[in-house]
Amino acid sequence: MGTWKSRGLRGSTLEDMINHSNEVYREKKLALIQKIPTPITPIEIDKASRHITLAYFDQKSTVDYIGAVQGIPVCFDAKECASGTFPLQNVHPHQLKFMEDFEVQGGIAFIILHFTSLNEIYYIPLSDLCRFWKRMEEGGRKSFTYEEVDRTLQIGHHRDILVHYLETIQKDLDRRERGR
Repeated sequence: MGTWKSRGLRGSTLEDMINHSNEVYREKKLALIQKIPTPITPIEIDKASRHITLAYFDQKSTVDYIGAVQGIPVCFDAKECASGTFPLQNVHPHQLKFMEDFEVQGGIAFIILHFTSLNEIYYIPLSDLCRFWKRMEEGGRKSFTYEEVDRTLQIGHHRDILVHYLETIQKDLDRRERGR
């Protein structure tokens, strides 16, 4: 599909674009995907307004999104990378474990990765993420590069769907069926 060139949401974050896409998917009854709120621990609360004025993010969140696509459970995390190298420290061990456990239960887990400098978005299957993770654990590089990403899993857009990842889920399912 090529690089996304829309001027409509320039400056929007990847999550904003995914949230919009998920809303369109829901409206068209293609998928029901929910953003999982990041858990926080409040430190200070303004008693008059009852608003949280200081808090910190809890480390133990699972993934950014979870739901179902045409009856298939899916979970994924949205990540952005300014350079051509994605540091694996941006994925926490408990997130990887959750995604592995999710797939054991018959679901599909992946990362949507936006290389912001290139304005390209990719679907990173859990199998690829695990391969990069294993390499790191065996003393190899603690990141993976743009060059290592499967270009056939680039996520494009389609009309009002800004991050049209359903097509790449289908490619992943087809590969799994063929035994890759």
